[in-house]
Amino acid sequence: MDFLPKEINEFSEKYTTPESALLYDLNRQTHLQIMIPRMLSGHLQGRVLSMFSHMIKPKNILEIGTYTGYSALCLAEGVQKGGRLVTIDKNEELKEFTQSYFDKSAYADKIEFIIGNALEVIPDLPQQFDIVFIDADKINYSNYYNMVIDKVVKGGFIIADNVLWSGKVTQEKKDKDTQALVDYCEKINNDERVENVLLPVRDGLLIARKL
Repeated sequence: MDFLPKEINEFSEKYTTPESALLYDLNRQTHLQIMIPRMLSGHLQGRVLSMFSHMIKPKNILEIGTYTGYSALCLAEGVQKGGRLVTIDKNEELKEFTQSYFDKSAYADKIEFIIGNALEVIPDLPQQFDIVFIDADKINYSNYYNMVIDKVVKGGFIIADNVLWSGKVTQEKKDKDTQALVDYCEKINNDERVENVLLPVRDGLLIARKL
C-alpha cells in the first residue's frame, strides 16, 4: 500500500486533521489485538472518507465490509440528522470489539451493524443510498456493484477500496483477487450509468457517481 515515499506520506498526514481520540484508540487497539491490521482505513484515508461524507451530506450509507469499524465511524461523521449507516460484515468474531467502538461514539444511534453475508443481506435492504462503500472480499466486488447500483440515488456515489491492491493490478501475472479488481475497474469504466475517478489514496479508491 506504500506507493508514495515515506516522507510524502508523513507530510500529508501532518497537514491532515488528526484522528479523534476514539479513532486513534481504535487504530491502536486494532494493531495490538486484531489480525491483519492493515485492513483498517487509517488516518489519511479515514479523513478522506469523512470529507466525502461531509460534502455529500448523505441520508443513508451502505458499507460492505466493516472490519473493526474505523471507516464506518469516519463515514458516519457526515450523515444527516435522522440518517443511517448500515454496515455489513460476516466476521462474527469481531462483532463485540467493533460494536464497543460504535457504542462509545457520537454516532451509535446512526449505525446499524449487521453480521451476515452481504450477498444475502443487500437484496432485503429497503433504503436508497447516497453512498455505498465497498471494502470486502475482492472476488465479489462486481457482484456487490450489480446488487447496489439500483439502490443508489441519482447523483449518489459508490466508492470501492483497495483497487490498486498494493500495485499488483499493474503486474502482468495476476492472482484471482487481483484480476477481480482489474475486472471491476474495467466494469466501472465501461458503465455508462456512472462517471468515475480512481484516486491513488492509500491502496486506491475508485469513486463512481451515478448519473
